[in-house]
Amino acid sequence: MGTNAHVRYKNIVMDSGRWDGFRFRDDDIVISTPPKCGTTWTQMICALLIFQTTTFDKPLDVLSPWVDMLTRDRDTVVAELEAQTHRRFIKSHTPFDGIPYDEQVTYICVGRDPRDVALSWDNHMANMDMVALLTARQNAVGLDDIADLLAQGPPPRPHSELERFWGWVEGVFEIDSATSSLQYTMHHLSTFWDRRDDDNVVFLRYEDLQADLEGEMRCLAGRLGITVPDRLWPALVEAATFENMKSHADVTAPETRERLWQSNQQFFHRGTVGQWRALLNDDDVARYGRRVADLGVDADLVAWVHGGPL
Repeated sequence: MGTNAHVRYKNIVMDSGRWDGFRFRDDDIVISTPPKCGTTWTQMICALLIFQTTTFDKPLDVLSPWVDMLTRDRDTVVAELEAQTHRRFIKSHTPFDGIPYDEQVTYICVGRDPRDVALSWDNHMANMDMVALLTARQNAVGLDDIADLLAQGPPPRPHSELERFWGWVEGVFEIDSATSSLQYTMHHLSTFWDRRDDDNVVFLRYEDLQADLEGEMRCLAGRLGITVPDRLWPALVEAATFENMKSHADVTAPETRERLWQSNQQFFHRGTVGQWRALLNDDDVARYGRRVADLGVDADLVAWVHGGPL
């Protein structure tokens, strides 16, 4: 059983307090990434490695539920996990210091160039049906805890993509309200970076998955102690491609039962590397670098997640 977590992260979408009292199994896998860093992709890869088939009997987010998510009743989510007989792989967007720790559990974190995360988050918010989100949340846990926030109404959304980018980059991380920002992304990664040498902590990088999907899948299988027959690899790798996941978005995108997306396929958006280069000029890149420096993040982590020094 995991030890009690020390930090509670809560916002309109998630509450890490839902981990309290959760009972781990010795071979559980927790996939904990900052938003828009390849969470669903990693869930799909784990599903393919565990089941060793390209078709599943349930949607991906049922096989791999998000414990922290406030659009589903916690007791129901936990009961579904307790009923699973396969090796469990559980989604989270909670930093490492907010998840119960168990040395028999494997924790996977995924990093991605935050400049691309910002653009992916922009698409994420544009594609979200906020009425559906609030309806699902109300049905699951109620809205009393965010009544003040709802009374204020949604913050104005800047018309310019560049303005929205800077809003994400310069947003202030507050532990009780953060959803996604540069500071929150780097904070999340930092909590795992400090434990990266632990045998049960696995770091993946979005760009590496793009560059060598099969190699990264084989490496992850090794870290998870999973043996895959050679004849299965081509089909499993093909099923994990961005294009294949997007084409099956109704069962691979998260929260489709709650109809949170205006378009399930649009949830996957572009899935490319270096999207930010078309948006930022040299002055913008320098400004971004100064913001990263102001956060005081470990220089090695900054270089790793950006694919080199800024």
